[in-house]
Amino acid sequence: MPVETRSIRDRSAVGRFPSVTLGFGDDTEDENEKTEEDDVKKENACCRWLRKVCPCCCPQPNDSDLTDTVVTGIDDPDKDDGTNDEKPGTGDNELDELLLKVQSIDLMKSKSGVNRMEHHTNLYQSDNFIIRRGQNFQMWITLSRPFDPSTDELHLDLKTGSLPAVSKGTHVIVPLVQELQGDRWEAAVVKQDDKRIKLSVNSLPTAVIGRYQLTVETNGANGQVVSTHDPANDIYMLFNPWCEDDSVFMDSEEERQEYVLNDIGRIYYGTQDQIGVRTWNYGQFDDGILAACLFVLEKSGTPASGWGDPVSVVRIISAMINSPDDRGVLEGNWSGDYSLGTAPTMWSGSVEILNEYQKNNGTPVKYGQCWVFAGVFTSVLRCLGIPGRTVTNFSSAHDTDVSLTTDVYLDENLEPIEHLNADSIWNFHVWSDCWMARPDLPPGNGGWQAVDATPQETSQGSFRCGPASLTAVRNGQVFLKHDCPFVFAEVNSDKIYWQRNVDGTFSQIYSEKKVVGHLISTKAVGSDERNDITHLYKHPEGSAEERIAVETACSYGSKAEAYSSPTAEDISVEVLMDGEGPQMGGDAELTIVLRNSSSEKRNVTLHSRVSVMYYTGVHKSMVRKDETDNILCPMSKNRPWFAGYKDYKNQLIDQAALMLTLLGRVKETQQVLATQFSFRLRTPNLIIKPIGKAVVGEKMAVEISFTNPLPQVLKAVVFHVEGLGLLPARKISYGDIGSHASVSLTEHFVPTLPGLRKLLASLDCKQLTQVHGVSNINVEDKSNAA
Repeated sequence: MPVETRSIRDRSAVGRFPSVTLGFGDDTEDENEKTEEDDVKKENACCRWLRKVCPCCCPQPNDSDLTDTVVTGIDDPDKDDGTNDEKPGTGDNELDELLLKVQSIDLMKSKSGVNRMEHHTNLYQSDNFIIRRGQNFQMWITLSRPFDPSTDELHLDLKTGSLPAVSKGTHVIVPLVQELQGDRWEAAVVKQDDKRIKLSVNSLPTAVIGRYQLTVETNGANGQVVSTHDPANDIYMLFNPWCEDDSVFMDSEEERQEYVLNDIGRIYYGTQDQIGVRTWNYGQFDDGILAACLFVLEKSGTPASGWGDPVSVVRIISAMINSPDDRGVLEGNWSGDYSLGTAPTMWSGSVEILNEYQKNNGTPVKYGQCWVFAGVFTSVLRCLGIPGRTVTNFSSAHDTDVSLTTDVYLDENLEPIEHLNADSIWNFHVWSDCWMARPDLPPGNGGWQAVDATPQETSQGSFRCGPASLTAVRNGQVFLKHDCPFVFAEVNSDKIYWQRNVDGTFSQIYSEKKVVGHLISTKAVGSDERNDITHLYKHPEGSAEERIAVETACSYGSKAEAYSSPTAEDISVEVLMDGEGPQMGGDAELTIVLRNSSSEKRNVTLHSRVSVMYYTGVHKSMVRKDETDNILCPMSKNRPWFAGYKDYKNQLIDQAALMLTLLGRVKETQQVLATQFSFRLRTPNLIIKPIGKAVVGEKMAVEISFTNPLPQVLKAVVFHVEGLGLLPARKISYGDIGSHASVSLTEHFVPTLPGLRKLLASLDCKQLTQVHGVSNINVEDKSNAA
């Protein structure tokens, strides 16, 4: 019986629909079968086209014969010539062998392997394939048969984001080339071992960062095949400070080690005269933190196509770390009542916060204040590959009306008009700096940029701030984006006092030019010392350059016409503090110095008041006020001042911050004197003492000691302990601690990582906060210890 060999074109659905088979057909098949077969052919052609255009709408079936590939098309080498000559048929197995299919992909993603070592991602405690953009990486592909470059084609397919598109850079087709050029996405075969080929792959230094899905598409004489996506082969792409063509490139290896790879930092707080410091676990390499950081980006709802620009990325992060308008990572709370969450002073690192945010599917974590927002921000920056550091500004102004001045309004009797005094000066404020080029600004404005996640003022409709070029801030160029006016006011605004006149208008009576922006601090590179970077934010106080910068900035402010010229003065007032200042539980003692630089006697009436303050500069309650008359001869006069513990003990909050405000008038000249002095009551440290030898996998302990400095009982004391590579964060409910009592507790744990580790501990209770300590623990590897 004559038979007809079906055209290869009829076999285009091989591997898609099991009902379509190959082989010899009988020309006596009934008409119904032919009709059904024709329908299948038409359906196959449609599905084939649809699958190429939109794979998600026409997914590949689970064919038992092809579990790891999808055949998307087969050429027709044996097109029917119109004759009925018999031809040998090609069976399923033979056709299957002709296709070039991907059997496995090896991304060589071991933490100790060449890829992750050369990409400086070996510290991430994850088995995912984590690399940096703009840098070569290598991979092995095992095929179903040897690769023939003369007839076979192959390319990589990378997709990221919710709607991948080639035009947006979120769908990348990586071609196979003969020779790598280095300025494009490309791959080349560098080694072939039978069915295995080793590819060397280059990525663009401007590539979108994030998680890419990888598939491999092959095309040979017998058809086209796309490998099945395997989540284990997803590629995590980061910014690359080691790549000269990446806009976050940093040329100092010491600085890269500090600002990208160091997972421990120091955050400063207190006042300019009493700088406190606490250690912070950034934990950017901890297992799950990279996924949490990408989750934050995804929760922003911004398109992934913008994630290749670090300016765009840090603005997204700045908005997403806080929660008022986008349900970001942290909920701020400055009320003093943290009963519904964790007190900001209890946090010692970012890991617990970021993990909790992702675990709860984007529910804001309670609670944060500026140093917590900044610490988490720096963790995300370093995790994604953007050099970052945490910065503290002492006497940090909060300008609420874009005047670029800090305004204080007084009535006719020199009493503050509280409802008008919206501007404030925080004892300290913490934000982050990030490092990047700024091609969107005039040349010279790249480098360090200030970014702030604490929700203070909105920027383009969202609570975020920056990146503001430090060079622009320093020179008063507040017209440059982003948010330079706000940052400038924080570090270099003048403090202007206004007095209400009888007719209700206000007159400028005094200005202070050196009260804002002092001792701007960050952790030093390679050590735990404090690095003063004030010179990066402002010219030396009082210099011609600094005055020009202030005048330039204020000319763009809302009160440019009110800017006053200097007036002659012969009386000055200053507040001094001995040593490190008063301790919690004791009396607060200061010295007021009045200086008369004239040759005549002066009579000065001085009003003083001391108030308990939030560290943000917001007034909580007045502790004491008094008025004194002072007769000044042509010399200095020192006047002691103190506030007893009994005066403030029931008023203190969080940072134990107090502010002494002095206002006065010189009878003979009507000169106005005004100054404010912020100070805090120092708290004791926790003493942490390791017990036993620290070895990976072996149980050890630490003893934590503390002495209550207060003449009252501490109620419901809670200790918080954590250490990267030592133990996860845990809370210990201790109970009450008696007046001036000393206590100790022992905590056991098993170290998991070798090397120099830091164990952090903090104490919290209603009566006393901001108590913490740190201990260095050198953990030996088990093999070395043996």
